[in-house]
Amino acid sequence: MELNVDRLTKQYRNKIAVDRISFSFHEGIYGLLGANGAGKTTFMRMLCGILTPTHGSVMFDGIDVSAEEYRAGLGYLPQDFGYYPNFTGWDFLLYMAALKGLGRRGGEKKAKELLELVSLGDVAKKKIKTYSGGMKQRLGIAQALLNDPKILVLDEPTAGLDPKERVRFRDLIEQMGKDSIVILSTHIVSDIDKIADTILMMRDGQMIFTGSRAEVPEDLEAFYLREFAS
Repeated sequence: MELNVDRLTKQYRNKIAVDRISFSFHEGIYGLLGANGAGKTTFMRMLCGILTPTHGSVMFDGIDVSAEEYRAGLGYLPQDFGYYPNFTGWDFLLYMAALKGLGRRGGEKKAKELLELVSLGDVAKKKIKTYSGGMKQRLGIAQALLNDPKILVLDEPTAGLDPKERVRFRDLIEQMGKDSIVILSTHIVSDIDKIADTILMMRDGQMIFTGSRAEVPEDLEAFYLREFAS
């Protein structure tokens, strides 16, 4: 299993948001760190086929990011996830399951399983507009997992989660990383420190560090702050 990024570039007029990034992802959890404006979200949106690169390519086992087969194996939780406030959590997951090509029976089975997994089973029939921010975030995590993705891209997934929910989420992601590619971007360095196999750091659209957690010579947060203060 390989997600290959080759000289990936995105330019907006006079600004280069992502600058010729090349990297190969394999099974495991990749923690992506960077200050606001570093290019993380643009990079991840290109991995998901939402943005078209100015130059370069994204391929998963030889399949281009623009192909339906690529998208069928993708799960994505954007930083600002759109909800239908008058939908119940249950209806929302069934709707997303249909969009992802799951049949009615399969969609219902998976929705029930995931609602329990993210501790929303008891509010599944309540409207999303009554949910707290953390509950909405958990629902977003559930929709990203509906199709058992081989590539899971998560942009600030722990935003709005309380400490107990964050621990539960980290445990879930650790399981996913055993046979999937998980790319996780967050400002909460401790989340990445606890679960990431590989650390990626972006600055000004470029990868300034790629390496295993063992290759970071000190406390991750101290290392991160030192790299971005320089």
